[in-house]
Amino acid sequence: MKLSRKFPLNALRVFEAVARHGSFSRAADELGMTQTAVSYQIKLLEGILGEQLFLRQPRQIVNTEAADRMLPNVGKAFELLTEAMLSASQVSNETLEIHSSPTFASHWLARNLGNFQLEYPSLAVRLLRVSRITDFNRDPADISIRWGVGPWPEHECHLLGRFSYAPMLSPALAESIGRLTTPEDLLRLPIIGAQQESWHNWFATAGLVTPDLSGHKRHNYVEQDLCGNAALAGHGVAILNHVYYAEELATGRLVAPFNHHCTDDIGIWLVHPASRRNNPKIKAFREWITKAVSADMHRTEPAPPVKTDK
Repeated sequence: MKLSRKFPLNALRVFEAVARHGSFSRAADELGMTQTAVSYQIKLLEGILGEQLFLRQPRQIVNTEAADRMLPNVGKAFELLTEAMLSASQVSNETLEIHSSPTFASHWLARNLGNFQLEYPSLAVRLLRVSRITDFNRDPADISIRWGVGPWPEHECHLLGRFSYAPMLSPALAESIGRLTTPEDLLRLPIIGAQQESWHNWFATAGLVTPDLSGHKRHNYVEQDLCGNAALAGHGVAILNHVYYAEELATGRLVAPFNHHCTDDIGIWLVHPASRRNNPKIKAFREWITKAVSADMHRTEPAPPVKTDK
């Protein structure tokens, strides 16, 4: 007999339960089916095989020779399928894949993830820096850390914080033009990432509403970590977040020459599909990062920031 590769798995599952219990009714209870549905699946399988599988006798059923030949291998097959599912589930539960905006990945997550892994040593973390928006239907990410206005209605979003920002530069560059006393003095320096709206917000709240930044095109970076590296190298002044560059400010590798900083509607968000809100590894990471970012903001953020409306 030649069988199709499309095996009737549901009928085989019913057969295994009936043969193991020696009863249609007990098999129906285990599988959550009616006895009529169980009987139908057995008749379907018998029709495919061309063999009778059970002898219906008063108050009992008896396996035929064909059923006895099938049962051991069918049982092993379902054991293998169960092991495969458990193995896949185990890998999924032991690995947490995080897609993060580049600067948050390099200047916060990479520096703090060790604390999370100390709390959850059996959970491996895979961190990827991504600039594009994560597509949870296509990408294997469990969580996305996204920088933007948010929230995004198609996902569950948790605001981690809105970080303050200010112009920062190397001490050597600051000394090269003498004392920086007014915001206008910054225009004598190369402005890194001059196209960023945060520059205009900062100048506006500092009293310089329409600064001419059109000539500052040499360091036209978008990602903040690139801007920060250029500032550390003395190539210009960058608008940077205090949380990301707290260590550089504390050690004097960068200086923020003015006692003025801003925040706006852009924040850092933890994003994941709503259907995964109760996933244990996602819940654990969400609870940890919410507390950790809050504590870091309390430690590093100057207060009170000036709130600007976009």
